[in-house]
Amino acid sequence: MIKINLKFFIFVALCCLFFSACVKDTDFDQADDIVLSPVVELDLIYFNLRASDFVDTVTGNPRLTVTDTTEIEFLDGSFLQENLARAEFYFKFTNSIPRSFEVDFQFLSEANDTTYTTQTVVNEGSVSSPVITEFIENVEGEQILQLTSADKVVVSVTVPSSTVNVSGELNLKSKTTYFLEY
Repeated sequence: MIKINLKFFIFVALCCLFFSACVKDTDFDQADDIVLSPVVELDLIYFNLRASDFVDTVTGNPRLTVTDTTEIEFLDGSFLQENLARAEFYFKFTNSIPRSFEVDFQFLSEANDTTYTTQTVVNEGSVSSPVITEFIENVEGEQILQLTSADKVVVSVTVPSSTVNVSGELNLKSKTTYFLEY
């Protein structure tokens, strides 16, 4: 009989503590003030071009611009459009071709309308001593809406001159860091 009363008393005491502890002064309206700020890093585009890619193999004539298109459909999603605070693009070029290059990045909508553009110059290198050129593009403010309207990026690499006897490679590795707030 005493064991039952003791168990009942402990049960009642724990219930009283459970229902009165830490709840009385809690302000649940503060939950609206919480801002989550995750940072997401993703690979964006990459390529490996040889010097021979800038010469037409059939005619031997220079091909001064090489273009590639990459789908980036995740940019035009509503979640990203509503919660993206800033985006940082990092491009790393390794050039062993004895020519400098102009590289244009054109972000296009589904209807092929240009939504955002940026460009950079890649420094001349050599086969024995490749040159690394890094380029960082920050997108924030009103440009975010332009960027998030894109679902593909067109990269155009232009060389001022090209000949058959030039050798080397131009490599690109890139990533994007997305700074979200929701």
